[in-house]
Amino acid sequence: MATEAEGPSPSKTLNMSSSVSILQSTTSSLVPSSWLYWDVLPSEWDIFWLSTALKLLLFPAYRSTDFEVHRNWLAITHSLPISKWYYDTTSEWTLDYPPFFAYFEKLMSIPASFIDPKIVDLNNLNYGAWSVIAYQRTTVILTELVLGAALLKFIKGSVDPSIQRIISGSIFLHPGFLIVDHIHFQYNGFMYGILLWSVLFARNGHKLASGIFFAILLNFKHIYMYLAPAYFVYLLRSFCLSPTGQIQVKNFLSLANAVIAVFVVSLGPFALMGQIPQLLSRLFPFTRGLNHAYWAPNFWALVTAADRIFLKYVQVTGTKWAINEAGVASSSRGLVGDTVFAVLPNIKPVHTFVITIVFQLIWLVKLWRNPSYKSFLTALTLSGWTSFLFGWHVHEKAVLLILIPLSLLAAERHAYFRTFVLASVAGIFSLFPLIFTPAESVIKVIYSVIWIAAVYLPLSRRVYEYPKSIIYVVMDTLEKVYLAGFPALMLFVAVFPLARSQSSPNQVPSSNASNLSTDGFSGPEPRHDMGQSTAGTSAMEFLPLMATSIYCAIGLVWSFMRLGFIYLQEETKYQGQLSEIK
Repeated sequence: MATEAEGPSPSKTLNMSSSVSILQSTTSSLVPSSWLYWDVLPSEWDIFWLSTALKLLLFPAYRSTDFEVHRNWLAITHSLPISKWYYDTTSEWTLDYPPFFAYFEKLMSIPASFIDPKIVDLNNLNYGAWSVIAYQRTTVILTELVLGAALLKFIKGSVDPSIQRIISGSIFLHPGFLIVDHIHFQYNGFMYGILLWSVLFARNGHKLASGIFFAILLNFKHIYMYLAPAYFVYLLRSFCLSPTGQIQVKNFLSLANAVIAVFVVSLGPFALMGQIPQLLSRLFPFTRGLNHAYWAPNFWALVTAADRIFLKYVQVTGTKWAINEAGVASSSRGLVGDTVFAVLPNIKPVHTFVITIVFQLIWLVKLWRNPSYKSFLTALTLSGWTSFLFGWHVHEKAVLLILIPLSLLAAERHAYFRTFVLASVAGIFSLFPLIFTPAESVIKVIYSVIWIAAVYLPLSRRVYEYPKSIIYVVMDTLEKVYLAGFPALMLFVAVFPLARSQSSPNQVPSSNASNLSTDGFSGPEPRHDMGQSTAGTSAMEFLPLMATSIYCAIGLVWSFMRLGFIYLQEETKYQGQLSEIK
C-alpha cells in the first residue's frame, strides 16, 4: 500500500490527469484558449502606466456638473429602494440612464459608503470633498480597463499586430476620453470598452457573444441605439440566415433568447413594479429643441448658421422676405427650448427621423448584400455618423460614436486614413469648448496635438498614396487647407474673448461653468447667449462657440460623405467580383 510520502498511485495520477484534460477541453470549447491569458508587452505597460499617471495628476482638474450628476446617482441607488430610483427628484440631476447603469452605480456606491458616508447622502448636494473627487476619478480609471483589455485582444488576433498596436494605443489614449471622462467627467471609456468587446467578438466570428454584449451596452446607455440598425442587419444576415437566405432556426432562437434575457434582467424589476412608462419618460424627454445649447458640429449647425446669414442679408438689404419674428433670436440664444428659424422652414423631429432613416437604409442595404466584418464595421460607423449629423438635439460628446469605430478602419488604406484624420481633428476640436478653464485648456491642446502627431506619422508612412488624378490633387489640397485652418480657429477662440473684454471693460463675462450634464438624450443643460444682448452679457459672446461648431461641422459632414462614397464604391466592386465568380 502506498503511503502519503510515496505520493499518489499511478491509477490516481491517471484519473487526475484525465479529469484535468476533460476540464481543459470543456473550457476551450466555450472560450478560445488565446483568450485565457494576457501577454502584455513592456511597451504596452509603458502606455498604461504613463496614461494612468497623467489621469492621476488630473484629479484636481476642472470637473463639470456631470461629476455631481454621478455622485447623486450613487446616493440615489444606495439610499433608496429600487422602486424609487426613477422617481426621485431630490436633486435636479435625476437618474436618466437605463437600469444596467443604475445597477452599476449601485455597485460603486457600496465601497463609496465605506470610504465616506457623505458621498452617498442623498441630501448632501454638490458635495466636493477630496474623498469623493478621488473616489469617482479612480472609478473612471479602473472601469476604463474594460476598454484596455478589449484593445489588447484586438492586437493579439490581428493580421498586422504592429499596425493594430498603434490603433489600439490611439484609442486608449484618445483625447476624447481624456477631455470627456478624465476632466469633464463621464464613463465613456468603460462603455466604449463594452462596444469594442462586441465588435471584437464579431471580428473573431463569435456573433452570438457580439449580440449579447451589444444588448448589454444598450441597457447601460441608450445613445448606442444609433448603432443598433447596423447590428440588427449584420447579425440577422450573417448569423440567423444562411448564405442562400434560409433561416437558421437554432441561431435565430439563440440570439433572440439571449437578447430577451438581457432586457429581462435589466427591465424586469421595473416591469414587475409597473414603472416602464416612468422609466421611458426619464430616458426619452422629447421637450428639447433641434440644437443643443452649444450646437453639436452636425448638419443642423450648418442649417442654423445659414438661417442666421439669410436673416442678416434680409435685414441689411431690405429684401422683402417673410421673417418669423420668433426666430430672430431663438436659434442663436443658447436655450434648451425649441430652435425656431427666422427665414428657413422650421425643422420638426419627424423630419430628422425621416432623413436619418433614409441615409441609414443606404448603408444597411449594402451591409445586407455583403455582411463581412469590414462591411459591418464601416456600416456601424456610418450608422452612428448619420444619427449624429441628422438626429434631433444631438450632444457634441456623441461625436465619439464616430471617432472610436472609425479608428479601427484608419489603416485599411489611404482613403480611410485621410477620412480618419479629417474626422478626428474636427471631432476632437469640437470637444474643446467643454473645457474652458485656463490650465486645462492648455492641457487639452498640447495633449491633442501630441496625440495627432503620434498617430499620424506612423500610419501615414504605411498607407500614403499619391493622388492619381487632378480631381484627387484638388481634393487633397483643399483638405490640407481645411486642416491648416484649425490653428487660426484656435487663435481666434483664444483671442476674441480677450479683445471683447478690453473693448468693454465694464462687461461682466458670463460663465460656462455648468457646461453640460449627461450626454445622450437627457439631462439639464446650460445657457450660452448666442447673439442676444442681455444685461452684462456681450451680444457676440457666443461667436467663438458658433465658429467652432460650424467649422468642425464642415469637416465632419465632408468626412461623412467621403466615407459613404468609399463604402459604396468598395461594395460595388465587391458585387462585381461576386458576379464574375458566379
